[in-house]
Amino acid sequence: MVKGKINREKYGLLFIAPFFITFLIFQLYPMIYSLYVSFIKWDGMSKNIKFVGLANYSRLFADPVFLKSIANTWIMWLCGGIPQLILALILAVALNEARLKGKDIFRAVYFFPNLVTATSIGILFAFLFDWQAGSVNKILMNIHLIKEPINFLMSENYSRGIVSLTSFWMWFGYSMIIFMAGIKNIPEELYEAATVDGASKTQRFWSITIPLLRPTILFSFITSLIGGMQSFDIPYALSKGSGDPNNATMSMVMYLYRTAFVNNNYGYGAAVGYALFIIILVFAIISFKFINRNADDYE
Repeated sequence: MVKGKINREKYGLLFIAPFFITFLIFQLYPMIYSLYVSFIKWDGMSKNIKFVGLANYSRLFADPVFLKSIANTWIMWLCGGIPQLILALILAVALNEARLKGKDIFRAVYFFPNLVTATSIGILFAFLFDWQAGSVNKILMNIHLIKEPINFLMSENYSRGIVSLTSFWMWFGYSMIIFMAGIKNIPEELYEAATVDGASKTQRFWSITIPLLRPTILFSFITSLIGGMQSFDIPYALSKGSGDPNNATMSMVMYLYRTAFVNNNYGYGAAVGYALFIIILVFAIISFKFINRNADDYE
């Protein structure tokens, strides 16, 4: 029995070894190496490496483009992330109604945008809002709302709004599925008891659904926030990688990409990456604190 147990433990180590080897080579080592690179000045090709200490990090606070990329990321997330969470919650509650016919079709249709790659959706919206051949301009002109085409993608406010709209359209179906799963875990007896007591649908929503769905809402909120701070595909596809106009759609990850892989400033690019990592880590810690606190409330 002891021998068999030892053999099983050895086989278990063999099965999990590929994961740890892959993690060490492709994740942990690049993270440690990037930390080293963030303290040097290097173009990524030459042997001319200069140790600069914390100069790359101190430069971040005086870099107007990096600071604008932070503001852009937050604005685009607030305009897209918050509305999509609200709509997803409303749709999740509506589609959980037992009397609603064809709700499975609606679930599939709403979730469909999430099955398409973000780059494809970004290119699609870039064509839709194109200045000369875009369908949006043609529709607005045909219904006489505008007289001349609007160059949406070259306007700071419009371009940020399009990025937010694209993210909203892509992710609300995913959030809806998460909320629906959370609502399914709420005991039906609570709604029945509230109905017997004379509670309306609105009262049941605010008194039962929202309080018991709070951990799910917090999870969706924090994951949406972290995903928003890592935004790259959609603003890159819409701006064709330039971040124009006036870096209006330049997200933090886009700035990291341009700094390191376009301008070949790997040291400063690594510092940007670690600054982004610290921001995400702070919000991850906050999310765990909120989730654990809510878990204790329901025990």
